[in-house]
Amino acid sequence: MPDSTTAVAVAAARAAADPSGACGPASAGWAPPPPLEPGELLELDRRHVWHPYAPMPGTSEPLVVESASGVRLRLARPAYGRRELVDGMSSWWSAVHGYNHPVLNEAVRAQLGRMSHVMFGGLTHEPAVRLARRLAGLAPGDLEHVFLCDSGSVAVEVAVKMCLQHWRSLGRPRKRRLMTWRGGYHGDTWQPMSVCDPDGGMHHLWSGALPVQVFADAPPSGFDAEPDEAYLAHLRETVGRHAGELAAVIVEPVVQGAGGMRFHSPAYVRALREACDEHGVLLVLDEIATGFGRTGELFAAGHAGVTPDVMCVGKALTGGYLSMAATLCTPRVAEGIARGSVPVLAHGPTFMGNPLASAVADASLGLLLSQDWRAEVRRIGDGLRAGLAGAAGLPGVREVSVLGAIAVVRLDHQVDTAAATRAAVRAGVWLRPFRDMVYAMPPYVTGDEDVARIAAALCAAAREG
Repeated sequence: MPDSTTAVAVAAARAAADPSGACGPASAGWAPPPPLEPGELLELDRRHVWHPYAPMPGTSEPLVVESASGVRLRLARPAYGRRELVDGMSSWWSAVHGYNHPVLNEAVRAQLGRMSHVMFGGLTHEPAVRLARRLAGLAPGDLEHVFLCDSGSVAVEVAVKMCLQHWRSLGRPRKRRLMTWRGGYHGDTWQPMSVCDPDGGMHHLWSGALPVQVFADAPPSGFDAEPDEAYLAHLRETVGRHAGELAAVIVEPVVQGAGGMRFHSPAYVRALREACDEHGVLLVLDEIATGFGRTGELFAAGHAGVTPDVMCVGKALTGGYLSMAATLCTPRVAEGIARGSVPVLAHGPTFMGNPLASAVADASLGLLLSQDWRAEVRRIGDGLRAGLAGAAGLPGVREVSVLGAIAVVRLDHQVDTAAATRAAVRAGVWLRPFRDMVYAMPPYVTGDEDVARIAAALCAAAREG
C-alpha cells in the first residue's frame, strides 16, 4: 500500500489530467509537507545527500539555508552567532541579481501558467526562441546559432562535439585533439575534464583514461601586465606544431576560474585567435564564469576584441534561478557540420530549451541590460579594491587582485578551508575558499556597505586560513 505522500501525489496527477476540469493541487487536497527540524535535516543530509567535492557520508556539517532574499542567506539556525549571511559568491557566480527578485519571480510564475516543460525535438516555443535571439544579438561577431543545454559542463561537451563533427564532416577526421593552456577548468564531465589542468587540477586521478590533449604553459598572471613576448611565441608555436591534429583551442578568456582564479592579459587571447586563423584551427572561448558582465565587459572576449568560432555561456544566464547554459557558434561551424554524411549535431539533452529556464533567462538578461550594469560592476570592484587595500600586508598573503566584480586574495600556502569559512561567517559573509585562495564574486545588486563587509570577511578569512 502506498504511503500517504505517494497517494496524494497520485491523486494530484489524476486530477491534473482530468478533462472534466478538476485540476491542480488544490482540488486534490495537496498541502506542502511540514518543514524538517534542522537537526533531523542535517542527519538526513549526512546519510543520503552527496555534496559536490565531498566524501560520502559527509565529514563536515553544511549550513542550512531556509530562505534567501536580496544578497542575504537566512540560516535555519545561527552559525557562529550569525543567522543571516551576505552572499559573497552569487551562488557559484550565478545569482547576479540576488535572490527572490520580483522581475524574475514573475517571469517564472507567468511561464509556469503556460507550460513548465516540453520536449525540444520537433517542437519549439516562444521562450526559447526569444532567448536564442537575444543571445545571438548580444554575442560578439557572428555567433548566431544557439544550442541550449542544461549546464556549463554540457555546454563545453557540445562545443567539443561541434568542433570534432565540423572537421569530420569536412573530411579531416585526424583533427580530433584539443589544445588549451594549463591552469584551466571547464567542467566535470568527460571531454571538459580532459582540458582541465592535468596536474594541479582536481581531475588528475583520471589520467590514463581521459583523452590526451595538447597543453601550453599557463598564461602569465596579470590583466594589466605587459604581454610576455616569449609566451606569445610559445602559444603560436604550439598551435602551429599541432595544427594538423587540432580540432580546436579552448580557453577561458582573461579569467581562469575554478582552476585557480588567475587573471591574464587579453593579448594572449588575441594571439590564439590569430594563430588559429593562420593554421586552420577553431577557437572555443569558455565564458561560463565570465559572461554577462562579471569582468567589466559583457563577455571577457570583449577585452581582447575577438570573436571565437564557438562560445559557451552559463552560470549567470538565468540569474541563478534554474540550470541552463548555451553553446553558440558561427555559420562556418554549422555549415561544416551540415556537409557531412550525418548533417545534424548529434546531441539532444532531455531538458534542452526548457521553457521555464528560457523564460527566466530572457528576463534575467533583460533585467541586466535595463540597468547600467557596467557602473554597478565598476562600483563593486572599486569597493572591493578599497576594502582590500591593506590585505597584501597580511601574513601569508602572496597576492591581491581585483577585476570587474571579482576579488582574489591568494595565500602562500594551502588554505585551511574550515578555518577560513568560519572566519568569514563570523564576519557575516558566505565565502567558499579553496586551494590557496579566498575570493568573492558578489551579486551585482550588492550595496556599498555589504561590499565593504565582503572585503572585511576576505581579510578575516585570509588571516585565519
